[in-house]
Amino acid sequence: MELIDTHCHLTFEPLANDIEGVLERSQSAGVTAWITVGTDMQHNRRVVEFADKFEHMYAAVGVHPHEARDVTGRTVAELKELARSEQVVAIGETGLDYHYNFSEHADQRRTFAAHLEIARELNLPVIIHSREAFDETMEILDQFVRLHGRLKVVFHCFSGSAEQARMVIDHGFYISLTGVVTFKNATKVQEVAKNIPTDRLMLETDCPYMSPEPMRKQKINEPALMIHTARFIAELKEMPLAEFAQTVTATSKNFFGLP
Repeated sequence: MELIDTHCHLTFEPLANDIEGVLERSQSAGVTAWITVGTDMQHNRRVVEFADKFEHMYAAVGVHPHEARDVTGRTVAELKELARSEQVVAIGETGLDYHYNFSEHADQRRTFAAHLEIARELNLPVIIHSREAFDETMEILDQFVRLHGRLKVVFHCFSGSAEQARMVIDHGFYISLTGVVTFKNATKVQEVAKNIPTDRLMLETDCPYMSPEPMRKQKINEPALMIHTARFIAELKEMPLAEFAQTVTATSKNFFGLP
């Protein structure tokens, strides 16, 4: 069995300090490839370094909406240059976060648009972060697609409703789920997981955050724990774990263009 953690932050502490151990435990658990995701320029440089260094590791580069206020033309130029690296398979995470509002909405929209332009120019998929901003996120994506044509998009750490999930799928986009789906009070996300087609579904940890049940008391999440998320969703879908793993791994490889 093989699974791909399609969204992890392996350059974050404390994971980066024990990266060899993290990857060894992950492989032992059946999670055998990783996309490590940048959130600012310092981490973007490191995710590319990590992806160059470790086998079966890939990178996504982007500036999180929290940091959008600091994005300049020079930032965008460096981001585009990093995105040309061979191991970079996506742009992101990018999008809108209207929960914390660490950056002004106008700065978030401006930065989001810049990421979409890079993705279009380099023909890379986009990893979307959208929190309390679903309608506006979809509106920006709709406008971009109308102007420029098809765009490969995944909504990472999806926590929306079944209706929003249908909208995402109807637009030809994808959904990625974290260990949150295993939480007892996560009935909304569980309904999404149960009904979403496996050819539009991917799995992630978003580690070092949000360890799944039954490991939720383990404060530091890591890729090895994604097996619990996979097992939980397979049971929701009444599928054998091996079959479920095979299908979501195929979806992930197809979406990100992995070998």
